[in-house]
Amino acid sequence: MNEVACVVRRDNLLGEGPVWDAARGRLWWVDIKGRLLQWFDPATGEDGVQATELLVSSVAPREDGTLIAATAEGLAVIDPDTWNIETRTGFEDERPWNRPNDGNVDVAGRYWFGTMDDVQERKTGAVYRVGPDWNPVRAIDGMWITNTLVTSPDGRTLYVCDTGENTIFAYDLDPETGDLGERRVFATTEEGVGPDGSAVDAEGFLWNAQWGGWRVVRYAPDGTIDRTVEVPVQQPSSCAFGGPDLSTLYITSARESLSRDDLAKQPLAGSLLAFEPGVKGLALPPFGG
Repeated sequence: MNEVACVVRRDNLLGEGPVWDAARGRLWWVDIKGRLLQWFDPATGEDGVQATELLVSSVAPREDGTLIAATAEGLAVIDPDTWNIETRTGFEDERPWNRPNDGNVDVAGRYWFGTMDDVQERKTGAVYRVGPDWNPVRAIDGMWITNTLVTSPDGRTLYVCDTGENTIFAYDLDPETGDLGERRVFATTEEGVGPDGSAVDAEGFLWNAQWGGWRVVRYAPDGTIDRTVEVPVQQPSSCAFGGPDLSTLYITSARESLSRDDLAKQPLAGSLLAFEPGVKGLALPPFGG
């Protein structure tokens, strides 16, 4: 699969949050606006969809086989065997206009997730770090649209996108405590193209899905563009490595805000895409809580 292809046909309004579950051998992703939790098993080709009453923006595997999830009601546990959702702790009660957005586990097993103003009128998005105690610690504040939240292989850099500012930032990260240090601009995109969700490969390069750009871009650790991969959808939203050997890059996409004419030109908008980029992904542990 050297060319980008559709592996699961969907009409996701806002497909997001792909994550590989090594224990179950499946890829999870969500439709934030459609309130759907979805999965794909590359070994069998089977896929499934589960509607959720709560808005779920991202999930990550836990050590016991359940999922940690960022939802509109707070951090929750989802049991994929029963589809039961148990809310554990809230966050941002003082910002009821915000909703959670992207989220990922770092190389130390911590869960990072971001928030944003759902109607994008206030710069009130924040980034939270969650450890085994399930206490969400606000690590970054004052953002438009939080995305990416992935770390370098050595755990010393956290990459964070503010899609509203067309910028990917790199933060110094203490791998032991998760505390953040200095911030620098890692990469920027042109007007009308927003950096969205990302994945890091085993070589330490960052793959970024670029909303509005019809592309996924691979950045070297110094922020220079190494490779650009065209995709058949205008709004690729995120990406994650998956498969038994992490050799496949899966890409989510969205139909949100596209006109009827737009959709006629991109019938795969909202689907799950994939290709084999010739490099393997960075193996990540389950959430440690």
